[in-house]
Amino acid sequence: MAKTDQLNSSIYFSSPVYSIEIPEWVNDTNKVCDKYIKAAKENNKQAIKDREKKLGKKIGDHGMSFHSTSLVGDPALKELQEYIGSTSWNVLDHMGYNLTNYELFWTEFWVQEFGEKGGGHHEGHIHYDNHISGFYFLKCSEKTSMPVFHDPRPAKLITQLPLKNETEITLGTDKIHYKPKPGTMIFFPAYMEHQYVVDDGVEPFRFIHFNLQAVRKMITNVVREQTKENIKENIKEKKDII
Repeated sequence: MAKTDQLNSSIYFSSPVYSIEIPEWVNDTNKVCDKYIKAAKENNKQAIKDREKKLGKKIGDHGMSFHSTSLVGDPALKELQEYIGSTSWNVLDHMGYNLTNYELFWTEFWVQEFGEKGGGHHEGHIHYDNHISGFYFLKCSEKTSMPVFHDPRPAKLITQLPLKNETEITLGTDKIHYKPKPGTMIFFPAYMEHQYVVDDGVEPFRFIHFNLQAVRKMITNVVREQTKENIKENIKEKKDII
């Protein structure tokens, strides 16, 4: 082949990461989330004491991540939840999926904050049985932890070669670091492995994590009909008792 010959290249099987900046919701969302994080920290007080007793050293919340209970249905987060839900549908639609016979349901929606003493992190993982995952960052900076996305193709990882330049994003890149700001919202396919690098505890690090699943309407319709029948039966039983 002559040096002047040029190969045509096509990119297939790519994995998208969508992001948008919505800083105007950060303050109000943080106020709502404060009570959830306070409760999470309160629930972990005994675990911290037990760990310190076992280790024989006062280490506080080093290495910990405080997870809230579910935020689904909180009226103070209605606008945020509706936006995430509709945007998740749009993301799957943009990826080429036919959602005509599907509905999106929330499986997880919670806020978490890394420990003040540093060391907070998450190993690489996925949230199984979901289709869209994402984050909304509330407290972060250049000094805090950050998400890292990993190439989801196992066959490529098995045959991965050394990169010429680790700082450049190329077709051979096997992981991507995202540096968010307060207000950064990220959506990505739930099959993408993600992790959080170790936080140094210099500044607060808080974010909301969410996961949504596409469920066939033939299933949701049956469930709705069964629910209606159960409600009718319960009403009838109450009337019979009276």
